[in-house]
Order: sequence, then C-alpha cells, then structure tokens
Amino acid sequence: MTENAQSPEIPYTVNCSILLTELPLAERPAAARAAGFAGVELWWPFANATPADDEVDAFVATLRDADVQLTGLNFAAGDMPGGDRGLVSWPARSAELRDNLDVVARIGERTGCRSFNALYGNRVEGADPAAQDALGAENLALAARAVERVGGTVLLEPVSGAPAYPLRTSADVIAVLDRVGEEHGATNLGLLFDVYHLAVNGADVDAELAAYAARVAHVQVADAPGRGAPGSGELPIERWVADLRAAGYAGPVGLEYKSADTDPFAWLPREQRSSH
Repeated sequence: MTENAQSPEIPYTVNCSILLTELPLAERPAAARAAGFAGVELWWPFANATPADDEVDAFVATLRDADVQLTGLNFAAGDMPGGDRGLVSWPARSAELRDNLDVVARIGERTGCRSFNALYGNRVEGADPAAQDALGAENLALAARAVERVGGTVLLEPVSGAPAYPLRTSADVIAVLDRVGEEHGATNLGLLFDVYHLAVNGADVDAELAAYAARVAHVQVADAPGRGAPGSGELPIERWVADLRAAGYAGPVGLEYKSADTDPFAWLPREQRSSH
C-alpha cells in the first residue's frame, strides 16, 4: 500500500484469460492495447506447469509486440475449466507447483511483472485439511522466496463458485498470510481483493475493505449477479474502487469479468483506461 491515494500509472488492467475470448490468446494483449489499456494480467497461460522455452519466448514476445505491461500472472493452477482451483495445498501436485515457481519468476524477470496470484487449492477427498493447510503455508513461502528476487509479491484470494475451496473471505486469506509470515518468515505476500468473489460469497465488502485495506496488494472487479462488466449488476464497484484509492491503493484494478459485447469496455471512458 502507498501512503496516499496517488493516481496509478496503469489504472486498469485487462485480464486476457477471461476477456476478449473471441480471439486467440496470443492476439488478446494487442486487442487490449488497441482498446486503450496499457496493462494486462493472465491466469496461467500454458498447458502445463513447466512449458518449453520456446513457448515462454513466444508469450513474452506477444506482450512486447503488443506494447503492454504484464501486471499480474497466476502460478499454475491445474485444470481451471475442470474445477481445479490451484495447487498450493494439493499434496499430490505439490511437486508440480514447486517446479512451476522458477518458471514464473523467470517470466517476471523478463516482463517486469511483480504480482503473482497463487490459487490455494480445493480441499481434497481423503486429505487431512490441517495437513493441507500446513503444506499450503510451506508452498506459499517457497513461492514468495522464488519471486522475491524480482521484487515480486505473491497474491492470495478468496474464491466463489467452488464449494471445496476453503478461502471465502478476506479474513480467511489474512489468516493464511499471517501463518506464512509467522512460521516461515515470508512477508512479500498480500491480499487479492476481488469484490466479485467476496460479494457472491456473502461478505460485507465495505467492512472487509475498511478492515484490511492495508493488506490489499491487488484488486479485481466484476459485477454481480452474472460476473459481467461494472454496471451490469448490482454492486457499487465505482464506490469500492474510490474507497480503495482513498485508503492508499495505487495499483491497477484488474478487469476480470465476462462479456460477449462488441465493446466489452464501453462502460469505461477511454481516457480513464490508461495514463499513457
């Protein structure tokens, strides 16, 4: 968090894993740039946790050629369409996650990305939840150390729509982050404040914002019901963003909503999409 509510260099960043999906993934960063945005974020964009060097090269070139800043990247999270929600606390796939850490850090080195989202993982049938949480804290500490060399921050978020995912409120996330700090000494971690997931989970978003503003390391928005663009539902997203700015959040606001509109960004005046 910053000490004042300064205007961010990249006020909004487009999540190219959920928006502009009518285009191939490799074309979406350029489409975001053409729409007036200077930043993009993505879920893990490869088919496996350790892609070949030429795949990483092509990904980095796509961002460079589009002239966009990568503002956020997920660690490998499993089969998201199939219901997976991360590998951090999944015992059988812990090695896969750990192999992924250096790949993520190297992408950070090459792109200037400094925010890395680690999806915690669902509860696994037959696994002890306490053991999963101990593993989760250990793996988050390893992730934090991996990206520390690039000045990176590991993000952790509440998630909705996945009953087996145990982190549903900001307090749930903060408890995990505090455990990582206390048990492993890693402190370059922060709360990903996703107003859509919080609202759908029934959280009092205003209360959580007031209580945890100092721990917010990234913000994502979508309206509810429907996970559409701001203004399509009932959430006071504009006010929440203003409150976060007033509390000192100066990073980009991630646009992580679904839209089939010809112009999925019509709600946001073009002059507000980027400061340059």
